[in-house]
Amino acid sequence: MVRALIAGVVAFLVVPYLIPEPNSGTMTNVEAAGANAEFTKLDNLNVHIQTQHYTGACKCKAPLIVLMHGFGASTFSWRKVIEPLGQFGEVVSYDRPGFGFTERPTSWGKVNPYGFEGNFKLLDAIISKYGQERKVVLVGHSAGGQLAAEYTRLNPEKVQALVLVDAAILTTGGSPDGLDLFYQIPQIQRLGPILVNSIAKTGDDLLRKSYFDQRNVNTEVYDGYHQPLKVKGWERAFWNFATAPRKNDLLNNLGKIKTPTLLISGEADTVVPVADEPKLNKRIPNSTLVLIKQAGHLPQEEQPEAFVATFANNFARLLG
Repeated sequence: MVRALIAGVVAFLVVPYLIPEPNSGTMTNVEAAGANAEFTKLDNLNVHIQTQHYTGACKCKAPLIVLMHGFGASTFSWRKVIEPLGQFGEVVSYDRPGFGFTERPTSWGKVNPYGFEGNFKLLDAIISKYGQERKVVLVGHSAGGQLAAEYTRLNPEKVQALVLVDAAILTTGGSPDGLDLFYQIPQIQRLGPILVNSIAKTGDDLLRKSYFDQRNVNTEVYDGYHQPLKVKGWERAFWNFATAPRKNDLLNNLGKIKTPTLLISGEADTVVPVADEPKLNKRIPNSTLVLIKQAGHLPQEEQPEAFVATFANNFARLLG
């Protein structure tokens, strides 16, 4: 019994270092993004962005519209709506750390770029660079919606309107709380990229589940979501994201969000249950809820025309 216990302890201490760390990517983030990709240096990160200039008729200083993608996604998830949203303001879509083609650091100082605080610092940098003298509209999808809502709650003076698309607030994913010390064990850190390596397959399952009509999950869609997996070291970066600090006080303070808010949800969403939306609508005081028919968790992809029409119908109310 004692020998078996000792053998188990030794195996735990030694075996993780005998297993090669997975690194299936073959490209740098810049190479994987393609020749025409746009990058900008923000908060010491080389951030992949997509921009759309204002195309509206107003001669005023157009608002800044910031698009924040969800878990496992990137700027790709906004591809069908970024151009038409240009009629309402200057649009910036960006890849959050750990996703898409934004630089994926393996070390950092006091602030973890993959955690909430790091994401908020990056948002500060985006608003500072692109939002000068503009009203700011944050549009957050799924997990990006949780970030957008918490940032708005903490920085009401910086955000004039909030759009939450199937926001993962009442129903969230991720690892359980209280495992921070466990994640810091060197052997667990070593095994981490191996543990998350299966995301390529489970990500496809989640993508199919996110669509109302799975016939629309075609080769273009798969290729767009798979492209970031060609980046060297994506496994380590994803582990860094999965174990980053995400503690926040949003859930207990939704009533303190006074910013005009638009809630958009696919009527058939099962990833973030559509039943969450009326509850959010009730708990966020100055909010309006719109359900988009024949759409699941990605209404901006499945029903882009209806998505933009919903944005247009509520834009004046959002910005007063």
